[in-house]
Amino acid sequence: MQAWQVHENGEPNEVMRLAEVARPTPGEGQVLLRVRAANVNFPDALLCRGQYQVRPPLPFTPGVEICGETEDGRRVIANPVLPHGGFAEYALADARALLPAPEPLDDAEAAALHIGYQTGWFGLHRRAHLKAGETLLVHAAAGGVGSAAVQLGKAAGATVIGVVGGADKAAVAHELGCDVVVDRRSEDVVAAVKEATGGRGADVIYDPVGGQAYAQSAKSVAFEGRIVVVGFASGTIPSPGLNHALVKNYSILGLHWGLYHAKNPKLIQHCHEQLAELAAQGVIKPLVSERVSLEEAADAVQRVADGATTGRVAVMPRNGAVA
Repeated sequence: MQAWQVHENGEPNEVMRLAEVARPTPGEGQVLLRVRAANVNFPDALLCRGQYQVRPPLPFTPGVEICGETEDGRRVIANPVLPHGGFAEYALADARALLPAPEPLDDAEAAALHIGYQTGWFGLHRRAHLKAGETLLVHAAAGGVGSAAVQLGKAAGATVIGVVGGADKAAVAHELGCDVVVDRRSEDVVAAVKEATGGRGADVIYDPVGGQAYAQSAKSVAFEGRIVVVGFASGTIPSPGLNHALVKNYSILGLHWGLYHAKNPKLIQHCHEQLAELAAQGVIKPLVSERVSLEEAADAVQRVADGATTGRVAVMPRNGAVA
Protein backbone atom coordinates (compact mmCIF):
# COMPACT_ATOMS: atom_id res chain seq x y z
CA MET A 1 0.00 0.00 0.00
CA GLN A 2 1.00 3.66 -0.30
CA ALA A 3 1.68 5.68 2.82
CA TRP A 4 3.42 8.93 3.73
CA GLN A 5 6.26 8.41 6.18
CA VAL A 6 8.38 10.74 8.29
CA HIS A 7 11.95 9.51 8.75
CA GLU A 8 13.30 12.65 10.42
CA ASN A 9 11.75 15.70 12.04
CA GLY A 10 11.32 18.95 10.17
CA GLU A 11 8.88 20.90 8.01
CA PRO A 12 6.16 18.63 6.56
CA ASN A 13 6.93 19.30 2.89
CA GLU A 14 10.59 18.45 3.54
CA VAL A 15 10.33 15.31 5.68
CA MET A 16 7.16 13.55 4.48
CA ARG A 17 7.92 10.89 1.85
CA LEU A 18 5.39 8.83 -0.07
CA ALA A 19 6.43 5.17 -0.09
CA GLU A 20 5.20 1.68 -0.84
CA VAL A 21 4.96 -0.12 2.51
CA ALA A 22 3.39 -3.24 3.96
CA ARG A 23 -0.20 -3.02 5.13
CA PRO A 24 -0.14 -2.66 8.96
CA THR A 25 -1.13 -5.63 11.12
CA PRO A 26 -3.61 -4.93 13.93
CA GLY A 27 -2.43 -5.57 17.47
CA GLU A 28 -4.61 -6.62 20.38
CA GLY A 29 -7.77 -4.52 20.51
CA GLN A 30 -6.98 -2.83 17.19
CA VAL A 31 -8.75 -2.88 13.84
CA LEU A 32 -7.53 -2.32 10.30
CA LEU A 33 -9.39 0.44 8.47
CA ARG A 34 -9.47 1.29 4.79
CA VAL A 35 -8.99 5.04 4.72
CA ARG A 36 -11.80 6.83 2.90
CA ALA A 37 -10.76 10.36 3.94
CA ALA A 38 -8.07 11.77 6.21
CA ASN A 39 -8.34 15.36 7.34
CA VAL A 40 -5.28 17.51 7.90
CA ASN A 41 -4.92 18.94 11.40
CA PHE A 42 -2.33 21.29 12.87
CA PRO A 43 -1.06 18.46 15.13
CA ASP A 44 0.03 16.65 11.95
CA ALA A 45 2.52 19.46 11.33
CA LEU A 46 3.64 19.36 14.96
CA LEU A 47 4.17 15.60 14.66
CA CYS A 48 6.39 16.15 11.63
CA ARG A 49 8.39 18.77 13.53
CA GLY A 50 8.72 16.57 16.62
CA GLN A 51 6.86 19.20 18.67
CA TYR A 52 3.68 17.34 19.53
CA GLN A 53 3.01 15.92 23.02
CA VAL A 54 3.03 12.47 21.44
CA ARG A 55 6.27 11.53 19.65
CA PRO A 56 5.86 8.25 17.73
CA PRO A 57 8.97 6.30 16.77
CA LEU A 58 10.51 7.08 13.38
CA PRO A 59 9.49 6.35 10.73
CA PHE A 60 5.78 7.05 11.24
CA THR A 61 2.77 7.97 9.14
CA PRO A 62 0.98 11.17 10.24
CA GLY A 63 -2.76 11.71 9.93
CA VAL A 64 -4.68 11.87 13.20
CA GLU A 65 -8.29 11.99 11.97
CA ILE A 66 -10.00 9.74 9.43
CA CYS A 67 -13.22 8.38 8.08
CA GLY A 68 -12.53 4.73 7.39
CA GLU A 69 -14.21 1.48 6.49
CA THR A 70 -14.03 -1.70 8.54
CA GLU A 71 -13.56 -5.13 7.01
CA ASP A 72 -17.28 -5.78 7.45
CA GLY A 73 -18.18 -2.59 5.56
CA ARG A 74 -19.05 -0.17 8.39
CA ARG A 75 -18.24 3.50 7.78
CA VAL A 76 -16.60 4.90 10.92
CA ILE A 77 -14.58 7.85 12.16
CA ALA A 78 -11.45 7.32 14.22
CA ASN A 79 -8.15 8.63 15.48
CA PRO A 80 -5.54 6.28 13.98
CA VAL A 81 -3.08 4.62 16.31
CA LEU A 82 0.38 5.98 15.54
CA PRO A 83 2.80 5.16 13.98
CA HIS A 84 0.18 3.95 11.47
CA GLY A 85 -1.62 7.25 10.80
CA GLY A 86 -4.21 8.25 8.26
CA PHE A 87 -2.18 9.58 5.32
CA ALA A 88 -2.13 6.12 3.80
CA GLU A 89 -4.43 3.67 2.10
CA TYR A 90 -4.90 1.73 5.37
CA ALA A 91 -4.55 2.69 9.04
CA LEU A 92 -4.94 1.12 12.46
CA ALA A 93 -7.36 2.26 15.16
CA ASP A 94 -8.52 1.26 18.63
CA ALA A 95 -11.60 -0.90 18.09
CA ARG A 96 -13.26 0.45 21.26
CA ALA A 97 -12.92 4.06 20.12
CA LEU A 98 -14.61 3.76 16.72
CA LEU A 99 -17.56 6.08 16.17
CA PRO A 100 -20.24 5.64 13.49
CA ALA A 101 -19.96 8.13 10.61
CA PRO A 102 -23.16 10.21 10.43
CA GLU A 103 -25.13 9.38 7.30
CA PRO A 104 -25.86 12.99 6.23
CA LEU A 105 -22.13 13.73 5.92
CA ASP A 106 -19.79 12.60 3.16
CA ASP A 107 -16.46 10.97 4.05
CA ALA A 108 -14.42 14.17 4.35
CA GLU A 109 -17.15 15.90 6.37
CA ALA A 110 -17.57 12.88 8.65
CA ALA A 111 -13.85 12.77 9.39
CA ALA A 112 -13.93 16.49 10.17
CA LEU A 113 -16.73 16.02 12.71
CA HIS A 114 -14.26 14.45 15.11
CA ILE A 115 -11.32 16.39 16.59
CA GLY A 116 -12.39 19.96 15.85
CA TYR A 117 -16.04 19.51 16.77
CA GLN A 118 -15.37 17.36 19.83
CA THR A 119 -12.85 19.96 20.98
CA GLY A 120 -15.40 22.71 20.40
CA TRP A 121 -18.19 20.85 22.21
CA PHE A 122 -16.03 20.07 25.24
CA GLY A 123 -14.56 23.57 25.30
CA LEU A 124 -17.83 25.46 24.96
CA HIS A 125 -20.16 23.19 26.91
CA ARG A 126 -18.14 21.03 29.31
CA ARG A 127 -15.54 23.65 30.27
CA ALA A 128 -17.04 27.10 29.63
CA HIS A 129 -20.76 26.24 30.05
CA LEU A 130 -21.74 28.59 27.24
CA LYS A 131 -25.34 29.77 27.57
CA ALA A 132 -27.83 31.07 25.04
CA GLY A 133 -27.68 34.84 24.79
CA GLU A 134 -24.01 35.06 25.72
CA THR A 135 -21.32 36.44 23.44
CA LEU A 136 -18.68 34.03 22.14
CA LEU A 137 -15.41 35.25 20.63
CA VAL A 138 -13.60 32.73 18.40
CA HIS A 139 -10.01 33.30 17.29
CA ALA A 140 -9.00 31.86 13.89
CA ALA A 141 -12.72 31.58 13.13
CA ALA A 142 -12.21 30.46 9.52
CA GLY A 143 -9.85 27.60 10.40
CA GLY A 144 -10.69 23.96 11.05
CA VAL A 145 -10.97 24.26 14.84
CA GLY A 146 -12.39 27.78 14.79
CA SER A 147 -15.09 27.09 12.19
CA ALA A 148 -16.37 24.20 14.33
CA ALA A 149 -16.57 26.48 17.38
CA VAL A 150 -18.45 29.12 15.38
CA GLN A 151 -21.11 26.64 14.28
CA LEU A 152 -21.44 25.13 17.76
CA GLY A 153 -21.70 28.59 19.28
CA LYS A 154 -24.50 29.55 16.93
CA ALA A 155 -26.24 26.23 17.62
CA ALA A 156 -26.10 27.06 21.34
CA GLY A 157 -27.81 30.41 20.79
CA ALA A 158 -24.76 32.62 21.33
CA THR A 159 -23.82 35.80 19.51
CA VAL A 160 -20.55 34.93 17.78
CA ILE A 161 -17.65 37.28 17.06
CA GLY A 162 -15.07 35.75 14.71
CA VAL A 163 -11.48 36.98 14.53
CA VAL A 164 -9.65 36.19 11.28
CA GLY A 165 -6.56 37.21 9.34
CA GLY A 166 -7.39 38.62 5.91
CA ALA A 167 -10.34 39.48 3.70
CA ASP A 168 -10.72 35.96 2.24
CA LYS A 169 -11.01 34.43 5.70
CA ALA A 170 -13.39 37.20 6.76
CA ALA A 171 -15.72 36.18 3.93
CA VAL A 172 -15.61 32.56 5.11
CA ALA A 173 -16.38 33.60 8.69
CA HIS A 174 -19.42 35.56 7.51
CA GLU A 175 -20.64 32.52 5.58
CA LEU A 176 -20.21 30.35 8.67
CA GLY A 177 -22.67 32.58 10.49
CA CYS A 178 -20.52 34.92 12.59
CA ASP A 179 -22.59 37.89 13.76
CA VAL A 180 -19.50 40.10 13.80
CA VAL A 181 -16.21 39.49 11.97
CA VAL A 182 -12.97 41.24 12.96
CA ASP A 183 -9.96 41.21 10.62
CA ARG A 184 -6.95 41.36 12.93
CA ARG A 185 -4.77 42.52 10.04
CA SER A 186 -6.68 45.74 9.53
CA GLU A 187 -8.64 46.27 12.76
CA ASP A 188 -7.93 46.71 16.46
CA VAL A 189 -9.36 43.47 17.85
CA VAL A 190 -9.88 44.71 21.40
CA ALA A 191 -11.58 47.93 20.30
CA ALA A 192 -13.80 46.06 17.83
CA VAL A 193 -14.92 43.57 20.49
CA LYS A 194 -15.65 46.35 22.98
CA GLU A 195 -17.69 48.19 20.36
CA ALA A 196 -19.64 45.07 19.41
CA THR A 197 -20.48 44.30 23.04
CA GLY A 198 -21.24 47.81 24.27
CA GLY A 199 -17.99 47.88 26.23
CA ARG A 200 -18.75 44.69 28.19
CA GLY A 201 -16.51 42.22 26.41
CA ALA A 202 -17.06 38.59 25.41
CA ASP A 203 -18.48 36.09 27.88
CA VAL A 204 -16.57 33.15 26.41
CA ILE A 205 -13.37 33.33 24.35
CA TYR A 206 -12.20 30.30 22.38
CA ASP A 207 -8.48 30.51 21.66
CA PRO A 208 -6.61 27.90 19.58
CA VAL A 209 -3.92 30.46 18.67
CA GLY A 210 -2.15 31.72 21.80
CA GLY A 211 0.50 34.43 21.59
CA GLN A 212 -0.93 37.84 20.68
CA ALA A 213 -4.43 36.36 20.43
CA TYR A 214 -4.34 35.47 24.12
CA ALA A 215 -3.20 38.98 25.03
CA GLN A 216 -6.19 40.31 23.09
CA SER A 217 -8.45 37.83 24.86
CA ALA A 218 -7.42 39.03 28.32
CA LYS A 219 -8.29 42.59 27.31
CA SER A 220 -11.57 41.59 25.67
CA VAL A 221 -13.10 39.21 28.21
CA ALA A 222 -16.19 40.27 30.16
CA PHE A 223 -16.71 40.28 33.92
CA GLU A 224 -16.95 36.62 34.99
CA GLY A 225 -15.99 35.63 31.45
CA ARG A 226 -14.17 32.44 30.51
CA ILE A 227 -11.12 32.09 28.27
CA VAL A 228 -10.78 28.56 26.88
CA VAL A 229 -7.16 27.75 26.00
CA VAL A 230 -7.32 25.23 23.16
CA GLY A 231 -3.87 25.39 21.55
CA PHE A 232 -0.99 27.50 20.34
CA ALA A 233 -1.11 27.64 16.55
CA SER A 234 0.88 30.89 16.67
CA GLY A 235 3.83 28.95 18.06
CA THR A 236 3.94 31.15 21.17
CA ILE A 237 2.70 29.89 24.55
CA PRO A 238 1.51 32.90 26.57
CA SER A 239 2.30 33.54 30.22
CA PRO A 240 -0.99 34.83 31.63
CA GLY A 241 -0.99 37.48 34.33
CA LEU A 242 -2.92 35.82 37.12
CA ASN A 243 -3.18 39.15 38.92
CA HIS A 244 -5.17 40.41 35.92
CA ALA A 245 -7.53 37.42 36.11
CA LEU A 246 -7.97 38.13 39.81
CA VAL A 247 -8.85 41.81 39.55
CA LYS A 248 -11.11 41.30 36.50
CA ASN A 249 -12.89 38.17 37.78
CA TYR A 250 -12.47 35.92 34.75
CA SER A 251 -11.53 32.27 34.40
CA ILE A 252 -8.75 30.68 32.33
CA LEU A 253 -9.78 27.17 31.31
CA GLY A 254 -7.47 24.59 29.79
CA LEU A 255 -8.79 22.04 27.33
CA HIS A 256 -6.90 18.90 26.33
CA TRP A 257 -9.59 16.93 24.52
CA GLY A 258 -7.48 13.79 24.13
CA LEU A 259 -7.30 13.41 27.91
CA TYR A 260 -10.99 12.50 28.00
CA HIS A 261 -10.15 9.25 26.18
CA ALA A 262 -8.28 8.15 29.29
CA LYS A 263 -10.23 9.94 32.04
CA ASN A 264 -13.86 9.76 30.86
CA PRO A 265 -14.27 7.97 27.51
CA LYS A 266 -18.06 7.75 27.90
CA LEU A 267 -18.19 11.51 27.43
CA ILE A 268 -16.56 11.11 24.00
CA GLN A 269 -19.44 8.86 22.92
CA HIS A 270 -22.02 11.22 24.44
CA CYS A 271 -20.46 14.16 22.63
CA HIS A 272 -20.51 12.28 19.33
CA GLU A 273 -24.21 11.53 19.77
CA GLN A 274 -24.89 15.22 20.34
CA LEU A 275 -22.84 16.20 17.28
CA ALA A 276 -24.46 13.54 15.08
CA GLU A 277 -27.91 14.85 16.05
CA LEU A 278 -26.91 18.43 15.20
CA ALA A 279 -25.53 17.21 11.86
CA ALA A 280 -28.75 15.33 11.15
CA GLN A 281 -30.71 18.52 11.82
CA GLY A 282 -28.44 20.43 9.45
CA VAL A 283 -27.41 22.79 12.26
CA ILE A 284 -23.72 21.98 11.85
CA LYS A 285 -21.83 20.92 8.74
CA PRO A 286 -18.03 20.70 8.70
CA LEU A 287 -16.36 23.16 6.35
CA VAL A 288 -14.18 21.13 3.99
CA SER A 289 -12.49 23.68 1.76
CA GLU A 290 -10.43 21.24 -0.31
CA ARG A 291 -10.27 17.56 -1.18
CA VAL A 292 -6.83 16.52 -2.43
CA SER A 293 -5.26 13.27 -3.58
CA LEU A 294 -2.97 11.18 -1.41
CA GLU A 295 -0.03 12.39 -3.50
CA GLU A 296 -0.77 15.97 -2.42
CA ALA A 297 -0.83 15.27 1.33
CA ALA A 298 2.59 16.72 2.21
CA ASP A 299 1.78 20.01 0.52
CA ALA A 300 -1.58 20.10 2.28
CA VAL A 301 0.00 19.58 5.70
CA GLN A 302 2.50 22.34 5.00
CA ARG A 303 -0.22 24.79 3.96
CA VAL A 304 -2.18 24.07 7.12
CA ALA A 305 1.01 24.59 9.15
CA ASP A 306 1.52 27.94 7.41
CA GLY A 307 -2.04 29.07 8.16
CA ALA A 308 -2.83 29.32 4.45
CA THR A 309 -6.08 27.31 4.48
CA THR A 310 -9.66 27.65 5.67
CA GLY A 311 -11.78 24.96 7.25
CA ARG A 312 -10.43 21.46 6.72
CA VAL A 313 -8.35 20.02 3.90
CA ALA A 314 -9.20 16.39 3.27
CA VAL A 315 -6.82 13.83 1.79
CA MET A 316 -8.71 11.28 -0.32
CA PRO A 317 -6.76 8.07 -1.05
CA ARG A 318 -7.53 6.40 -4.37
CA ASN A 319 -9.24 3.56 -2.54
CA GLY A 320 -11.40 6.08 -0.70
CA ALA A 321 -14.79 7.24 -1.82
CA VAL A 322 -17.29 9.96 -1.17
CA ALA A 323 -20.40 8.59 0.49
